[in-house]
Amino acid sequence: MPDKINGPQSASSTGVPLTSGPPRRERADAVRNRRRILDAAAELFAAHGVEQVSMDAIAAAAGVGKGTLFRRFGDRAGLAAALLHERETELQEGILRGEAPLGPGAGQAAPADRLEAFVRAYLDYAFANLELVRASETASPGARYRIGAYRFWCHHAAVLLTAAGHPAPRVEILAEALLAPLAAEALTAQLDAGRTPADIADTLAWQARQVASGV
Repeated sequence: MPDKINGPQSASSTGVPLTSGPPRRERADAVRNRRRILDAAAELFAAHGVEQVSMDAIAAAAGVGKGTLFRRFGDRAGLAAALLHERETELQEGILRGEAPLGPGAGQAAPADRLEAFVRAYLDYAFANLELVRASETASPGARYRIGAYRFWCHHAAVLLTAAGHPAPRVEILAEALLAPLAAEALTAQLDAGRTPADIADTLAWQARQVASGV
């Protein structure tokens, strides 16, 4: 698992999605610029597709300088991650505080049940936002691993694998291996090969259960 989070990242998390201390207050003009940029990006992405929209076009539509756009979001991966923030946060809240088996709940679901539920919930999120997720992961080399939310997904999987009884040297490698087929590029390739989202979800959820159970 990467030790540091550099470059563009989701605003939702830098590992564990709980921040320490109050968020830094932004200037009013910075808040307005951020909202204008995100609104312009969302509109352009919806109209033309993420891959067809340049940062220059977003800056022009938002009425800000390109330097402002790059300083705020780094690149298109950072911009896509910012647009995904709300949807990521909702999933993270379900994992941390939701009902079992996705969350801890009152039923204290087994680690294998929780890992399967996580994979299914993550795939629901990913398929619903596939083009944005793909942009956030592929706009620059290694972008996927610099996104803060990725650290959270890895940490969550590793915690569940530890609870399932896997030894410490193994859990981080297994967590990364379980997340690899959840990458947007891998999911897109599966869809292009004619597989359905339901079949992909059933298979990857089954795989997660087998890994968690096969101590």
